Amino acid sequence: MTARPISETVASLMPRAKAELAELVAFRSVADPAQFPRSECEAAANWVADALRAEDFQHVALLDTPDGSQSVYGFLPGPAGAPTVLLYAHYDVQPPLDEAAWLSPPFELTERDGRWFGRGAADCKGGFIMHLLALRALKANGGVPVSVKIIAEGSEEQGTGGLERYAEAHPELLAADTIVIGDTGNFRVGLPTVTATLRGMTMLRVQLDTLEGNLHSGQFGGAAPDALAAMIQLLASLRSEDGTTTVDGLATDAAWDGLQYPEDEFRTDAKVLDGVELIGTGTVADRIWARPAVTVIGIDCPPVVGATPSLQASARAQISLRVPPGQDAADATKLLTAHLESHAPWGARVVVEQVGQGQPFRADTSSPAYTSMAEAMRLAYPGEEMQSSGMGGSIPLCNTLAALYPQAEILLIGLSEPEAQIHAVNESVSPEELERLSVAEALFLRNYAESRKS
Repeated sequence: MTARPISETVASLMPRAKAELAELVAFRSVADPAQFPRSECEAAANWVADALRAEDFQHVALLDTPDGSQSVYGFLPGPAGAPTVLLYAHYDVQPPLDEAAWLSPPFELTERDGRWFGRGAADCKGGFIMHLLALRALKANGGVPVSVKIIAEGSEEQGTGGLERYAEAHPELLAADTIVIGDTGNFRVGLPTVTATLRGMTMLRVQLDTLEGNLHSGQFGGAAPDALAAMIQLLASLRSEDGTTTVDGLATDAAWDGLQYPEDEFRTDAKVLDGVELIGTGTVADRIWARPAVTVIGIDCPPVVGATPSLQASARAQISLRVPPGQDAADATKLLTAHLESHAPWGARVVVEQVGQGQPFRADTSSPAYTSMAEAMRLAYPGEEMQSSGMGGSIPLCNTLAALYPQAEILLIGLSEPEAQIHAVNESVSPEELERLSVAEALFLRNYAESRKS
């Protein structure tokens, strides 16, 4: 098999892909109406639906999911007897954080230093464009040899589980022989990688109350319990001195035995400041792929500007706990909740609220679909062999699909390599990676169809 006609077609389609990605990035599709209007997500969903109709997809629908978001579905029939492949991406994005820190507007695709910058360019609007490129290349070179289902989720970044619940209520909708999740990334630009594991996640909000109202810190400070000080002490209990996560009862000693992540490369990718130590123990791969990690992602407290000399009566924080394969997210949630309730100092009143949860995932990389993908990536990335890595992030839908369709093979690829800086300011995508991964996906679909004939 040669990759040349496919690769030439994809290369010729890249200007169109850039224009389409720019249109899609322009939607401020953060699935949180407290931050951005719901109309932005609705407009993005309609754009995705129109794109599918233009590619001759049938049964295109905007699915109203239980969390109030919309997922977009479409079906492209293949030859008689051909296997069915489900392609996944999501069109919702993380909020832009500090827009002033972006070197170009976050919702305006901007080319700079050989990359395309914009919120969602890699995670995961670019993943949807990748699917379109692969299918267009196949259409131009003999046709799409499989039946294709596409699902574009509308609330993945919020972790509210809308598509998961919808799929459980309509199990026939996403049934497929194999599933390609286009929401991970290569270990490094130019190194073709499938993701073998994902950490799960639980998200909790904790509130501490100590006083009926704020007090003058001079008149009462030193004896009256300050809720913000209590919160600081409680959050500090979640890590040991070296930064290792320390949730009572939660194991933190697992090891990663696959592809390793050299510490110097990690420091560069994470942009760790000179002289600042990494946290935790074990290899970097152990810490980010095989072990739990707690992060305080938000605190409600008075800002520095305008602060008054007051003791705080209440304090609130949001905590994310990444849960590695081999641990159960529900059990981790119980342990984290119990830890927060038992470690609050001074008898502070504690209220813990769960706001999100997803199970970890482990793929079967020995399956036939992975053989087809390895062959495709070898052609799309000349001179490179497909690697398998872990990913510290979470895609809760993977476990839902694995439970609903236990015979389906699930592959995870995508555009979120380290330079993409997903979830941070100045997110970007490498157009070369978009091009090569689109070629790889097209060749995979062709390889997979052939393998099912034999």
